[in-house]
Amino acid sequence: MTTPMKLQQLVAPVARFAQGCALDAVLQADLNSNFPPAGETFQQIRATCHAGIAAGWLCGQGDAKRRYGRIFEPGAATHGFSVDVVDITDLVGNHHRHPTGEIDMIMPVTPQARFDDRGAGWLVYAPGSGHRPTVSGGRALILYLLPEGRIEWTQT
Repeated sequence: MTTPMKLQQLVAPVARFAQGCALDAVLQADLNSNFPPAGETFQQIRATCHAGIAAGWLCGQGDAKRRYGRIFEPGAATHGFSVDVVDITDLVGNHHRHPTGEIDMIMPVTPQARFDDRGAGWLVYAPGSGHRPTVSGGRALILYLLPEGRIEWTQT
């Protein structure tokens, strides 16, 4: 049986790896190298996210195009990161800023789906950056880690 605790245990090594690192292209490359899309950790997190959505404890808010939810607040178990998962199908989301940065785990459901023009893998946004999260080409799950749980929704 898949539970939120199982997801927390799977995400913890990734969060521990990123803890204290600059959120930049180097971390992005390191995450893609150490936790690649075809690797065991990535695949276990992906499977647990799908199981959590099916069981109803993950992505419990939203509508048919975008389901989302924060599963963990920042804390010791997640090494200071909050953990959110969003399930998006062909949508340009609301603009937001990352005061402390953002780490995205991109898990296409539709094989050709892209998140912010990226396929499966890790995408890191630096502190102070912002974007309109965009999924094109189908459906994708995005697990994102926010240092200190910080995000700022904007009007842009």
